[in-house]
Amino acid sequence: MTTSNNSEMPLSRTDISVLLSSAWWALGITWDTNRKIMFGVGLLTIMLSFVPAALAVAVRGLVNAVAVVLDGTVHDSRVMVIWLGVGLGISLVETLGNYSYDYLFQRLSDDLNVRITTNILEHAGRLDVAHFEDPQFQDVMERARQGAASRFSVFVAKTLRVFTNVVQMITLTGILAAIEPLVAVVLVMVAVPYLFMQWRLAKSRYQMGFQRITKQRWNAYFVNSLTNNQWVPEIKLLDLAPLLTRKYRALMEEFRDQNKQIFGRIFAGSAFFAGLSTIAFYGTFLRVALRVVAGGVTIGDVAVYGGAMGRLRFSLEQAIMNITDALENTLHISNLRIFLAIEPVMGKTNGSIVPTSNRGELDIRGLSFCYPGATEPVLQDISLHINPGETVALVGQNGAGKTTLVKLIARLYDPTGGAILFDGVDSRNIPETELRNRVSFVFQQFGRYEATAAENIAYGNWRELLDNPEQIERVAKLAKVDELIEKMPKGYDTFLGRTFGEYNLSGGQWQRIAVARAFARNAPLLILDEPTSNMDAKSEYRLFTRFRELAQGRTTILISHRFSTVSIADRILVMENGRITEQGSHQELIALGGHYADLYDLHQRQMNLA
Repeated sequence: MTTSNNSEMPLSRTDISVLLSSAWWALGITWDTNRKIMFGVGLLTIMLSFVPAALAVAVRGLVNAVAVVLDGTVHDSRVMVIWLGVGLGISLVETLGNYSYDYLFQRLSDDLNVRITTNILEHAGRLDVAHFEDPQFQDVMERARQGAASRFSVFVAKTLRVFTNVVQMITLTGILAAIEPLVAVVLVMVAVPYLFMQWRLAKSRYQMGFQRITKQRWNAYFVNSLTNNQWVPEIKLLDLAPLLTRKYRALMEEFRDQNKQIFGRIFAGSAFFAGLSTIAFYGTFLRVALRVVAGGVTIGDVAVYGGAMGRLRFSLEQAIMNITDALENTLHISNLRIFLAIEPVMGKTNGSIVPTSNRGELDIRGLSFCYPGATEPVLQDISLHINPGETVALVGQNGAGKTTLVKLIARLYDPTGGAILFDGVDSRNIPETELRNRVSFVFQQFGRYEATAAENIAYGNWRELLDNPEQIERVAKLAKVDELIEKMPKGYDTFLGRTFGEYNLSGGQWQRIAVARAFARNAPLLILDEPTSNMDAKSEYRLFTRFRELAQGRTTILISHRFSTVSIADRILVMENGRITEQGSHQELIALGGHYADLYDLHQRQMNLA
């Protein structure tokens, strides 16, 4: 099944320099997130690392003390009690230390979750609109987003566990080697190939996940299509559910087969080396047991060897698993670094010039634009001057470039050629926040926010309106949505939407709320892209009877296919194939007998047929 147009799958980098760099970066982020807790976790890790060796020594002392008492060599049992007390103390330290470690690490994980997730969202908010329209960027963002915070926590946890395991292995090997030196040779012979195998498998598992990211996004798309309330009616009418489910299942079965193969290799390799290490270590244990008979070691030595050997084998397996898990999570962390390293293209030209006036005057000079990856320009050599307070309508067939032009004016994209001057200053030289505050926009695909009716309006100027209900109601009255809101179950406090809300609106009602949101922002430039496309004739009439009052003092750009809407404009611009071909009033353009007149004549015929 074809789910992507990419000719080849991108490869990830797994070389050691990337691993070390990402690991150091992750540890630095963790340390900066909460230094006190990180210090406490590190201290507990060091302390707990020596517990197994200390317990082994205590057990050896206790067993030997018991042996001499039973032997009759010594009748005083105080040494036995002392060793028992030492063992008890070490066990209490281990128990309480583990609980303390879990508590502190959970707090550290929560702090990391807040920081990393916030960093991702803040960075995404700084990127250009064009980034989110690029499928390859979507893959990069998805890789960074998938469990990014948990990857940090797991990496730190595994790294600390590796330290613990290594210290335990060193101390336990020292104790065991004093009894049976061969154990050190066995440890090296088993550990090195086991580590090499696990690392190869971890890289394969990571590469598999890296390469399947696009298909995972397809699966999310299929699930959303089958469960989203806006899609479900059409899905049902077209009976698409079986087809989309089949496509989803095909991808999931492909993932299942891949998982079966790689996890089968992990099982086989792990089982082989676990069995090999068990046989090898018990071989050394047999040698120690035989030496007891020969009088070479004590009963305490045998007891401590048996216990410590089991801990050593466990520490070895855990060390190798934790090392490979830490390295694998480092690879995932490198995906987050790649995402955070992406810079907004427009941000590189973000200037610091604030226009002295705030009138909404536009001067467009030789404007051209071509979408990234496209071969044909959408806009070509457009020059236009819009006076402050003027209402201009853009008219043309679909694909003429109307929406692209207003998005360039709002600086959602930067032009390929030419310039847009906002109150005499090139928009690329105006700080982004300053420019955004000077533009209010109603999009064709307007937002339907899961929030209260009041918040849906306040979002147009949330810094000033969220805590100002009187001003929100004033805007609602101006936009003629006050009667609509007052009929809702809780008025302005009614929670809207299907996902979390308690009250849903029709498409036209949502659009009326979106228009009110646009007027909530006291911006000198107002852009309305098909602002009445979902409204009935009555709602449209009510809106535009108040339009002059709503748009008073603002420069307004209207895009509409409805001649009743564009007729209110001071000037109408006709666009064809990315160019402005005609301009004038409605009557002037009709008299011209050009493209606008043809569109109007076609509209009239349709009205007569209706």
